[in-house]
Amino acid sequence: MLNGRIIKGVGGLYAVDTADGLYNCRVRGIFRKHEINPTVGDNVVISITHEGDREGVIDKILDRHSFLFRPRVANIDQAILVFSAVTPDINIDLMDRFILACEIAGVEIIICINKADIINFADFAWIKEIYERVGYTVIFTSAEDGTGLEEVKANLLGQVSVFAGPSGAGKSSLTNAIIPHANMQTGELSEKISRGRHTTRHTELIKAFENSYIVDSPGFSSLILENLQKDDLHKYFREFEEFSSNCKFMDCKHINEPICGVKDALGSGLIAKQRYNRYVNFYNKGVL
Repeated sequence: MLNGRIIKGVGGLYAVDTADGLYNCRVRGIFRKHEINPTVGDNVVISITHEGDREGVIDKILDRHSFLFRPRVANIDQAILVFSAVTPDINIDLMDRFILACEIAGVEIIICINKADIINFADFAWIKEIYERVGYTVIFTSAEDGTGLEEVKANLLGQVSVFAGPSGAGKSSLTNAIIPHANMQTGELSEKISRGRHTTRHTELIKAFENSYIVDSPGFSSLILENLQKDDLHKYFREFEEFSSNCKFMDCKHINEPICGVKDALGSGLIAKQRYNRYVNFYNKGVL
């Protein structure tokens, strides 16, 4: 038996990356009987059925530590949120929506302010100040002149990462600048696992570096929040946690309640007013 990670799945056949290389695997019938569906990113245990053909069968799916529903992918460690500083202009409201989705999914967040080669850094310093105070890493990047690429690369090592953000932010150019071999490696998957790839794009993991992967999927330009009740929204604004113990009510939503530690921190400048205002806006709208 071998441990591995599913990096692609098409039509009931899964490409599993192991210490001994790539195997094309099917699942045992008991999985279908119990309606258990392996997904890209799953850590699995496999048995080899035909070594010469690099074929095997998935015996067990190990516990997941995070999961995204759309696109469907498991065990993501972090999201690299790429937002263009200009052309198109940065949309902070949308950035907070992406951050919220990542917090719900249980993945860490790195914010990349892209196209840094054509901006005045002083004009965007407030973004770095606000979000690093919350606890997120903020990196100014440019695929054109190399700004920030080594710092992003260092954060990818040993992680399963997804580059996410709106269309036009430069996710693809940034990814290719950091991992030039990514497109080549995608094409190296076996013909069995890649059937139909010219007609349908499937989510897959690309091996970026040793024990480091990135998610390749068409679905990370959009944003879908599922099953989030607005009364749970405050749990995903991590800067609230430090001050919520000072609230009068245990279930304080930090909006209209008296004696609220979060609102006190807002008045003291310890919580950014812009972030709090977006929280209230999300809450009043029923999140999204």
